[in-house]
Amino acid sequence: MVKHIVLWRLKEELNLDEKAKVKKELKEALENLRHKISEIVEIKVNIEGMKGSNVDVLLETVFENENALKVYAEHPDHVAVGTEKIKPFMSERICYDYEFN
Repeated sequence: MVKHIVLWRLKEELNLDEKAKVKKELKEALENLRHKISEIVEIKVNIEGMKGSNVDVLLETVFENENALKVYAEHPDHVAVGTEKIKPFMSERICYDYEFN
């Protein structure tokens, strides 16, 4: 199994209302990928970090193997979410992938 974790920080120029809207729409778009990309075993998006958090969005996904992660990464629906919901609003992305049993 492979876990794919991504953390994003929203652009500073967004106000609180804009940030809340972007986070809600991103959560919905990412979680809806579960119904479009069969390689996703599990997907969770957290947009309600505790006060001490220094990122705004956490994505956790699980795949059967590294090849399934690659299929997900290149899938047109995933690419569309990245292009429309992530790139215009995020200032930083941190990714960590690992294998587990």
